Amino acid sequence: MADLAIDNLAKTYGTGAGTHIALQSVSFEVGAGELVAVVGPSGCGKTTLLRCVAGLVPPSAGRVRVLGEDVTGVPEGLAVVFQDYSRSLFPWMRVGRNVEFPLRTLPLTKVERRQRVQQSLAAVGLADKADRYPWQLSGGMQQRVAIARALAYQPRVLLMDEPFASVDAQTRAGLEDLTRRVRAEFGMTILFVTHDIDESVYLADRVVVLRRSPGAVLAEVEIDLPAERDQIATKSLPEFVRQRSELAQLIRQAAEPSRQTARTAVTQ
Repeated sequence: MADLAIDNLAKTYGTGAGTHIALQSVSFEVGAGELVAVVGPSGCGKTTLLRCVAGLVPPSAGRVRVLGEDVTGVPEGLAVVFQDYSRSLFPWMRVGRNVEFPLRTLPLTKVERRQRVQQSLAAVGLADKADRYPWQLSGGMQQRVAIARALAYQPRVLLMDEPFASVDAQTRAGLEDLTRRVRAEFGMTILFVTHDIDESVYLADRVVVLRRSPGAVLAEVEIDLPAERDQIATKSLPEFVRQRSELAQLIRQAAEPSRQTARTAVTQ
């Protein structure tokens, strides 16, 4: 059974003349341990999709299942890393306390919570920053704190909503490698929303392309790259260049006005 299953998901905002169909008949699955990226033109409903999966926004139709259970609220075993790390961290709490905060809802002793905090900070390379405040860290470090907080919760499913869009290119590359590393280390299933084509190809096992509003699945592309990836060597591979070009063409097609919302399978 897939860790994440989205079945004919639809989301409509407003009524009457002000109705906006954000998503329409979106269906795909994410298998256990898989990293699937979602891309598409602006306004295709990527963030709305993630919020429905996270249980933050109720769908208008269809269903979402996480770990075999229908999503009717925020699911157990799921964590989210948002784009705006500055708002997701509490500036008055030290880094260690920020990471520990969601653990208070779990049946853990104080010692167990501290162990999880130490382990997750070490996993993102911030073992020596527990006593700092978020505002004392760079933007990239703050986003690593947000990732550490998600890791400490030990989720089976991790949702990431354009998490690296606000950092510089060098920091972004490091965070991409961190994401692949912690996915392998912690055995998580990841749904990763991004607007960056290179990022989607580099990170993902599979890429889902959404068509412009009303959002629907235009295509799914299997990424045929080695499991071990390197920012320079991997992006120099002919297959990386080919798949990047293929996705760029699909996104251009997805931006064109169309009534078609049927799913298109892309086989390599």
